[in-house]
Amino acid sequence: MNRILKIAMDVHSTNYNLCAMEPVLDGEVRIFANIKVTPDYKNVLQFIENLKNKLGPNDSYSIECGYEAGCLGYSLYHQLTSAGVKCVILAPTTMLTQQGKRIKTDKRDAVMIAQCLSYGGYHAVHVPTDKDDSVKEYLRMRDDHKLALKKNKQQINAFCLRHGYFYPDTKWTIKHLNWLKKLDVQGLFRETLDEYLASYDEQTAKIERFDKRIEELAEDTDYKDNVRKLGCLLGIKTHTALSLIVETGDFSRFRKGSTYAAFLGLAPGESSSGEHINRTGISKAGNSHLRCLLIEGAKGICKGQIGHKSKALRSRQAGNSAEVITPCSGQETR
Repeated sequence: MNRILKIAMDVHSTNYNLCAMEPVLDGEVRIFANIKVTPDYKNVLQFIENLKNKLGPNDSYSIECGYEAGCLGYSLYHQLTSAGVKCVILAPTTMLTQQGKRIKTDKRDAVMIAQCLSYGGYHAVHVPTDKDDSVKEYLRMRDDHKLALKKNKQQINAFCLRHGYFYPDTKWTIKHLNWLKKLDVQGLFRETLDEYLASYDEQTAKIERFDKRIEELAEDTDYKDNVRKLGCLLGIKTHTALSLIVETGDFSRFRKGSTYAAFLGLAPGESSSGEHINRTGISKAGNSHLRCLLIEGAKGICKGQIGHKSKALRSRQAGNSAEVITPCSGQETR
């Protein structure tokens, strides 16, 4: 007898809650176990073996495990698939959850995940290759340092304003940095500002080094051609193009643009009833990293001059087909 078992895992850094469910033809389910174990994939494998022995060791089983995308990333997925167990990662924004529930526990969450696995109420997360995943982590690390640099700039500006110094021209140019270094502040104030500026120099040097490394990564044979094509679009340079490639994976899995927009959280919402129409902003339920990069690129397009291309954009478009280049127009500012 071939039996289908769905093993739901509500995973946390401190524990896993496991729920075994068997879907049946009449639309109901059989829940065999719902237990809490320590966070180790070997406990999941042991749970599956114990379940087989309990239900009937002579039967054959089709087993699928699944957990909601979260803090564990792809680590548990790779551990289970390496052990020969089929596993999927559920995208939280696509799961058919119980409406109006007032009680939330790990056991109930595990049952809900098992129900999604049993009746297909979810979309699986795309699991990248190890190579794509490593490049993605590097790109995100670079952006983390970029945020740290932005905060450092804010701290320097606030320090100057608190002590009555205001720079009237464009900030963070060579002229502005020389002005900061020559400010007439004494004692511990001078030492404080120097430390801020030292952090600024360190972060700037790091980001320049990261950007050079990203240019090298983009020259890899797996990415080079697609990076060149995406770079023909206004507002997209190497960093954004490479991020789109490694985080999206296979673009063909999105049948149309609106599906990709939903993946990014860029799809607009609506809350209308009767004659009252209320259209809301974007959902923001998706890949926040790519969403931020594309919004920045779009802002660059808005600031551009229609019908004019920068030298950098013309250089990136050189050598590409007319099909890729033709839709690109306007001034590139990013």
